[in-house]
Amino acid sequence: MILDGLGSTKYEELFVVWNTVSAMLLEKGYVLVEPQVGEFVTSLDMAGIALAVTFLDDELEALWRAPADTPAFRKGTVRSTSAGKRIVRESKTEEVFPEASKASKAAAGFAVEAFRRVKTVLTEQEAELARIDSVAGDGDHGQGMLKGASFALDAISDAVSKGAGLGSALRAAGNAWASKAGGTSGVLWGNALMRAGETLSDTAGSYSASDMAAALRNALARIRELGKAGPGDKTMLDALIPFVDVFEERTAAGVPAAEAWRLAADAAQDAAMKTAELLPKVGRARPQAQRSLGTPDAGAVSLAVCFGAVLQ
Repeated sequence: MILDGLGSTKYEELFVVWNTVSAMLLEKGYVLVEPQVGEFVTSLDMAGIALAVTFLDDELEALWRAPADTPAFRKGTVRSTSAGKRIVRESKTEEVFPEASKASKAAAGFAVEAFRRVKTVLTEQEAELARIDSVAGDGDHGQGMLKGASFALDAISDAVSKGAGLGSALRAAGNAWASKAGGTSGVLWGNALMRAGETLSDTAGSYSASDMAAALRNALARIRELGKAGPGDKTMLDALIPFVDVFEERTAAGVPAAEAWRLAADAAQDAAMKTAELLPKVGRARPQAQRSLGTPDAGAVSLAVCFGAVLQ
């Protein structure tokens, strides 16, 4: 039996639960074999607990009682070996970015400011995003998004300081978001940014609205490819699809890119709120689909918040 805290549950509270649960099991006649109470598999700094109960046969009991000494779990005493300690030294290679045009470097500088604004608004909205996500999910979406944006901002700032153009800078930001933030949203946001960066050249003399639309459309395609979701599935796509559609339509009609972005952000915000009427068909919220009815999708809301912050 394992009673596991998820990151921010106090040990006093864990043992209060343990006292109640163990008494119930013993009353039913169960024998508890070396139960474990603590933090073993956490989820960021998430509140709550997880209880796992497994019935043991003779073989499993012997394995469960055996000592273990690993970086993540220690139990009992493991006989030491004669092997000496290994010392691992990390070697860092200075990243060199391709030569970029003046226009591309300027655009990359604007992207840094955009990420800074995104981080600011996610800091403000972290608690609300956590509240929305906790209705049918694990409540860590706000923190996960803020971590991703923070890592991305650090990476893109570093890339721009080393002369990176827009494409390389976005790829650096996406790689940091995907590899360091964790979670499904981290993978999707990171890969979308990398795909957008692959679309935009480092040597362009300027960027048109159609270039921006192409980058957005390719980022959308990457998310659909990875997430296997579609419109109406109550995911971030329900906000991203209308954003891309409106931006393309408005810029094709001659509306300046900045104004088109604002109109698209409004459409994304409206669509995100309407996800409250949907039932999730994919992702972690699907098993709690009925509970989520009446609450918008956290991923759609956070996407609309981020896109709305870009031009603030």
